[in-house]
Amino acid sequence: MVGKKPRVVIVGAGVAGLTAAHRLCRGAGADRFEVAVVEAGARAGGRVLTSEFAGHRVEMGATWVQGVDGSPVYALARDAGALGCGSGKEDDEAAAAGRLLLPYERMDGFPDRVLTVAEGGEVVDADRVAGPVEALYRGMMEAARAGEATGGGGVQEYLRRGLRAYQAARPAGGADKELEEVEDALLAMHINRERTDTSADDLGDLDLAAEGEYRDFPGEHLTIPGGYSRVVDHLVAALPPGTVHFGLCLRRLDWGETPVRLHFADGAPAITADHVILTVSLGVLKASLRGKDASTAAGAIAFDPPLPQFKRKAVARLGFGVVNKLFMEVEPIEASEPEGGGGGGDQPPEFPFLHMAFRGNVVEIPWWMRGTESICPVHAGSRVALAWFAGREAAHLESLPDDEVIRGVQATVDSFLPAPRLRVKRIKRSGWVTGPLFLGSYSYVAVGSSGEDLDRMAEPLPRGPGADEPPRVLFAGEATHRTHYSTTHGAYLSGVREAERLLQHYR
Repeated sequence: MVGKKPRVVIVGAGVAGLTAAHRLCRGAGADRFEVAVVEAGARAGGRVLTSEFAGHRVEMGATWVQGVDGSPVYALARDAGALGCGSGKEDDEAAAAGRLLLPYERMDGFPDRVLTVAEGGEVVDADRVAGPVEALYRGMMEAARAGEATGGGGVQEYLRRGLRAYQAARPAGGADKELEEVEDALLAMHINRERTDTSADDLGDLDLAAEGEYRDFPGEHLTIPGGYSRVVDHLVAALPPGTVHFGLCLRRLDWGETPVRLHFADGAPAITADHVILTVSLGVLKASLRGKDASTAAGAIAFDPPLPQFKRKAVARLGFGVVNKLFMEVEPIEASEPEGGGGGGDQPPEFPFLHMAFRGNVVEIPWWMRGTESICPVHAGSRVALAWFAGREAAHLESLPDDEVIRGVQATVDSFLPAPRLRVKRIKRSGWVTGPLFLGSYSYVAVGSSGEDLDRMAEPLPRGPGADEPPRVLFAGEATHRTHYSTTHGAYLSGVREAERLLQHYR
C-alpha cells in the first residue's frame, strides 16, 4: 500500500515560492510531495514584473542581478535564454517569427558620462567638486559593508559625519560657504541614491552595523535583456501542469494543529495542508499584525493562533520600504525654423545622464521630485528616461494624476537643463505601496533591529524543541535571508532553504 504524500501548499508565486515548488517537484523531491502554489493575483512573479513602454522593455520591479559569479538567478536567466539581445539563437528565432526584440534598461551597464548639475542649471565641476564627494560617499559605504564603519546608529549621520570631516580637513582658505552648500547638496543626492538602493525612507533609520552583513555575489551587476519575467516564466514552465493556482487570496491561516487550514477571500473553498510555505512580503506580514482588524486590512492575513511573540517582534522591528520607478518619454522641442526653411539638419539632442544636486532655490520644483538622485536615459541615446523614488516621495508619486507628474518633472528638467529644451511627452510608473498584495518593495535592517531578526523571520512554526518537530508553517522570501535580503537572490535562496527543510524532515 502506497502511503499518502505530504501535501505542501506554497502561498505566493514569486521567485521564493516558485523556487521552493521547483525544488519539491524536481530532483530529490520528485514524486515525494503533493505540491500546490496559490497566488492571490492573476500573474506569477510577485515583485518581478517586466513591461513595455515607448518601444522599450522596462522593469517595473526587480531590475538588477547583484553579481553574476555563482549567482543562481543569473544561471536561471541563462537557462531561460533571457541574456541575449541583438544576436544569437533567441534573436534569430524572434526575427523569423516577425517579432522585434526591444531595447532594455541599462543595456550599456552603468553610465560613465554623468552630467552633475546644481539646481538652477549650473554644471558642477566633476574633477574638483562632484568627483571627490562621490568618492567619499562610495568609500564610506564600502567601508560600512565591509564591517569597518564606526560610530553606530544610522547610515545618514555616518555619511554626514564623513562629509563634515572632509570639509574640515581642507587647508585654511580652501573652501567657501557656496562650495560647502554644493557639497551638502551632492551628499543629499547620494543619500537619495542609497534610499532607493535600500528602500529606507530615512537613512537615519538604516542600521549602520547591519550593512556589514549584506552581501552581493561577486562579479558585475547587470540587467536581464529578455526581461526579469522570463526567469519567472522559466520557473513556472518547469513545474508540473496545474501546480500554480491564481486568484486565491489567503485571508486566514489556521495553523495550531495538523492539517493546517487555509481560508481565502471571495468565498473560495478552504484547503488543507500538512505544510504551508508562506512567501508573502514583509509588508503584508506587518499589515497582518494590526490586531483584530488584520483580517479586513488590505492584503493582510489573520493567523489562528496569532503569530508568537518572537515572530511578531521581528516583523515589527525590521524595515520595509517602498521604491518606485518613473519612466518618461522625452522629445526635443522644435525650434522655429528661419524664414525660407533650412533648419540645418542637426541631430536632436540626447538626454544626458543627469545627476541633480537640489538646493531649494527653484520654487516650481515640487517637493517629491527632490527625493530622486537622477534622471537618466534607460540606455545611451534613448528617448526614455528613468527616475527612482523611495519612501514618502515614492508613496506620494502613486497618488498623483499623470498630468501633475508630467508638470513636476518638466519643471525639474527645465531647471537643470535650460538648453537644449526637452519636453516630457508621457510617463509610466510603478505602484508598489498601494498594491494590496505587496504594500511596499523590499526589506532593510532598521535601527533597533539586526540580522538576528532576519533569522527569526526564517524560523518555522511551531518553534519546536527538537529537529523532529514537524514544521507546519515555513517562511520564505527576501525578508527571511540574513545576507541577501532585498534581492531576488534572497528570495531564491530562501525558497531553496525551506524546500530543503522539508526534504530533510522526510529523509
